[in-house]
Amino acid sequence: MVCMPSGLPRTDQLTSLRIPNSSPRMSLEWLVAWSWSLDGLRDCIATGMQSVRDCDTTAAITVACLLVLFVWYCYHVGREQPRPYVSVNALMQGPDATGLQNGFVYCQSPECVRCSHSEGLNPKLYHNLQEYARRYSWSGMGRIHKGVREQGRYLRSRPSIQKPEVFFLPDLPTSPYFARDAQKHDVELLERNFQTILCEFEALYKAFSNCSLPQGWKMNSTPSGEWVTFYLVNQGVCVPRNCRKCPRTYRLLGSLRTCIGNNVFGNACISVLSPGTVITEHYGPTNIRIRCHLGLKTPSGCELVVGGEPQCWAEGRCLLFDDSFLHAAFHGGSAEDGPRVVFMVDLWHPNVAAAERQALDFIFAPGR
Repeated sequence: MVCMPSGLPRTDQLTSLRIPNSSPRMSLEWLVAWSWSLDGLRDCIATGMQSVRDCDTTAAITVACLLVLFVWYCYHVGREQPRPYVSVNALMQGPDATGLQNGFVYCQSPECVRCSHSEGLNPKLYHNLQEYARRYSWSGMGRIHKGVREQGRYLRSRPSIQKPEVFFLPDLPTSPYFARDAQKHDVELLERNFQTILCEFEALYKAFSNCSLPQGWKMNSTPSGEWVTFYLVNQGVCVPRNCRKCPRTYRLLGSLRTCIGNNVFGNACISVLSPGTVITEHYGPTNIRIRCHLGLKTPSGCELVVGGEPQCWAEGRCLLFDDSFLHAAFHGGSAEDGPRVVFMVDLWHPNVAAAERQALDFIFAPGR
């Protein structure tokens, strides 16, 4: 900022700063104004330099260190390459495949955290936990560390009524079924959108024929009848082609507060049982989730049995259960009754803390 002599009006200042083209010599007023302007500029620069000198040295060093750390973090994150996702179904096509059981795929690959079974400490899980702790913190990781360290013992010693096949988080309250209040917000949201989900299912189901399974549907293994599923999220991975066919249902998933969408234990799908179908008893992979079934079509003669306790679905209502308990499903109705249809979504167990959810998403990230 250039200071102007205060004794002159603004119009006089502008006039005096002009060098007349017709005059061979500068006016005295112009020289005086120029001199005062330089003095003002010098004072302004001196004031700025003094302000820098007066700045607190400790604060300046702190800010500089934070800037350096931020630049380093951006560089480090930018160098990381995204991990390619290899689905369990893809592994099934390889030489390590062992077959289908109740619609669930098992493989022998040591790289597959979702399907690998370990009698002792699982090195892959422990490595993932250590990597998470190095990046973030060990705070709040007590139960997860205990579970990973003694996973083999937990899986062997669990009573036969509850035997999660992949990961058991200790000290979680156990119950075959959960009250609706366990995840009240998400239950109410799903039930309010019952008609939306039902309409999108009916549009999908029109593509069925007796000759072929429509694109996007998956046939599961059952001893009798037919069990087909239409996945929007499969083992923590969105299925874009299917989501485009159910856009409103997919958007609804984003509004759920406790939906598991970032690790291999998270699924969202439409599940259809034809009359006469039996899904034999089996265990889910973990106790960190509760499975929510929203009834879309629930004819009589259909039943879910979890931990030896039978329950029936109801249209427009959510049924919450822990699928790490031994469970089975039946559709004992006739052909006139039509299929049993539920919208299934995996939600976090209400007693898994936020820090634990973040760590489990990291440890069991798809493709990790």
